[in-house]
Amino acid sequence: MPALARRPLDTVTPGGPLYRQLCEAIAERIAGGTWGPGQWLPSERRLCEMFGVSRVTVRRALAALVEEGLLEPDPGRGWVVTAASPGEPPNVLLSFTTMARERGLEPTAIVREHAVRAATMDEAEGLGVAPGAELVHLERIRLLDGLPVALDRSLVPLARCPAVAKTDFSTASLYEVLREHGGLVPTFAETTVEAVEAGDELARVLDLPRSWPVLVTTQTTFDQHGSPLEASRIAYRGDRHRFRARLHVRAT
Repeated sequence: MPALARRPLDTVTPGGPLYRQLCEAIAERIAGGTWGPGQWLPSERRLCEMFGVSRVTVRRALAALVEEGLLEPDPGRGWVVTAASPGEPPNVLLSFTTMARERGLEPTAIVREHAVRAATMDEAEGLGVAPGAELVHLERIRLLDGLPVALDRSLVPLARCPAVAKTDFSTASLYEVLREHGGLVPTFAETTVEAVEAGDELARVLDLPRSWPVLVTTQTTFDQHGSPLEASRIAYRGDRHRFRARLHVRAT
């Protein structure tokens, strides 16, 4: 792998402390499969050469990635990628399908509902369309290697990409369809996350006790022009998904 100079880290994760930029760069390579679960990272010396940073910066970044659950230290041997629950790398917007494939897992879905219906007042406001405008309502049980992981409900304005109404989403990726057939690139998202009790429906769908916690994300995804593209609510099994985020102290 060619060596990277210090400044190219800014093109991966602009701004912030250098060790955090290095954290993001390593996390992205883990998410992309360069270093997979159970694999050893290059030596500290090699990481210094690859990214053009000091050993102090490398050690601080590796320690932070251990705290975030991406790496495990092995004294005397180095650093190994954790065989952890699947989840998005920090601050990277990935489709479920892409996230799974980058980890060597097979994503499939059971489509429970796939229909066109009118937008309610609240849905119209959130997606920037007129009340009553046609939306594609897509509901899927998402599976990894045949195991149920999440119940995914998505709403997409039909006019933005009519192909969404006709695609078989048992294997297809919604984000890929939006890109290929609508020229729409999911670019950023506003997300809220909460833990709730599974309840009867999710317990049945995700094969877990009704009292177990599930991780629910409510999200609006925007395209490359800043326009609302998709509204979704995804309930994940807490033992099969991990959510990560990067936080900063507010400037005063």
